[in-house]
Amino acid sequence: MPKGGKKGGHKGRMRTYTSPEEIDAQMKAEKERKKQAEGAAQNDTTEEKLPASGSDDSDDENSQRRRAGVEGLIEIENPNRVAQKSKKVTQIELEEPRQLSRREREEIEKQKAKERYMKMHLAGKTDQAKADLARLAIIRKQREEAARKKEEEKKAKEAAAAATRGVNSLSLK
Repeated sequence: MPKGGKKGGHKGRMRTYTSPEEIDAQMKAEKERKKQAEGAAQNDTTEEKLPASGSDDSDDENSQRRRAGVEGLIEIENPNRVAQKSKKVTQIELEEPRQLSRREREEIEKQKAKERYMKMHLAGKTDQAKADLARLAIIRKQREEAARKKEEEKKAKEAAAAATRGVNSLSLK
């Protein structure tokens, strides 16, 4: 027999139902809480907008408020963490040669090697190009022989057809 038997309900308790009045009261309480939360949020935003005196202390406080999650609760000093510093256009030095990473250098070398290979391949100096040209020469010879045989067969058929026409014309006379 299943747990609880035929009685139903959780652990032998009777079911309880919420009355419609209680539901209405709960919904009103939730609406009031939301209104209070929105009002508090609007007050905070107006307070943040008003003190625009330009003091650096207020900017630091705002940045601390904006931290999300646990970041605002725990102060972390990681010596390995490097803060992203934005550079102005005037600070960027365009004349200085940019250092390439290893992957970028390898990629450039790979592209140059591929271009060199393609030039040699088109010139017919690579092993693969030589093999391709030899294969093409063999195929050309086979096609020429096939075309020659086809022409000979065509001429033979025409000659046979002419001979049968000549025989037919003689027999008819």
